[in-house]
Amino acid sequence: MKLKNILQILFPVILMTTNKAAAQNNMRPINALTADTSGWDMVKHSAKSAKNKVEFLPANRDKASEALFQTQVTTHSYMGAVIYFTGGILIDNGWIRLLGSGSDRLGRSLPGWNKGKTFNQYGEKPGYLLIGDDAAGGFFAINGGALGQDAGIIYYLAPDTLEWESLGRGYSDFVEFCFNGDLSSFYKPFRWKGWEKDVSSLTGDKVFNFYPFLWTKEGKDIEKVSRKAISVEEQYNFNISTSQQLKQ
Repeated sequence: MKLKNILQILFPVILMTTNKAAAQNNMRPINALTADTSGWDMVKHSAKSAKNKVEFLPANRDKASEALFQTQVTTHSYMGAVIYFTGGILIDNGWIRLLGSGSDRLGRSLPGWNKGKTFNQYGEKPGYLLIGDDAAGGFFAINGGALGQDAGIIYYLAPDTLEWESLGRGYSDFVEFCFNGDLSSFYKPFRWKGWEKDVSSLTGDKVFNFYPFLWTKEGKDIEKVSRKAISVEEQYNFNISTSQQLKQ
């Protein structure tokens, strides 16, 4: 084989390995990320007076440390506190799922769920970071620059538009909204009669898929569409690919 052909094969591999090593070399150790845990005190304090039902899922310490290291945020922040001290948070009887370090009832960690979707290797800076989702197949992400000029703001990939919509809130304000906001008004188009019972039996790794699709004219009335539970992975992939097709 000619040297030129060998280099053409090896160069992408070398570049990928170099980029991975560079990203990992810049990652802060877990003791630096957990030096200040004040974010958790604020999250707990807010939950005590929450208007909406809030359930903290238990965290496994080893998995929590791994997830926090992979995400590279500190426990001084709300996000770091949620990742390190919880396996995730269920809000409004599980209608909203905020990702933490993963648990039996919410088997996805925040970094694990994002790997392969918003970044390829831990330590990379993603264009956006998925931080939660809901039973209606909507997805929440913090903008890293790919969704708009307002980096740090939470966006919602709405199931009735399949467009990323800015919520005008940072992560901590978004958590406060989940705890105390008017979720009935926010989700009015997506909640059917008896949704509470249906959602109570839904696992954290599934969402409801609707047909006709909510973003079509035929799917505007939530009481007239059929629904079935599917994997959140399948729904996310469908939403992203369909959103791209609709923009063409």
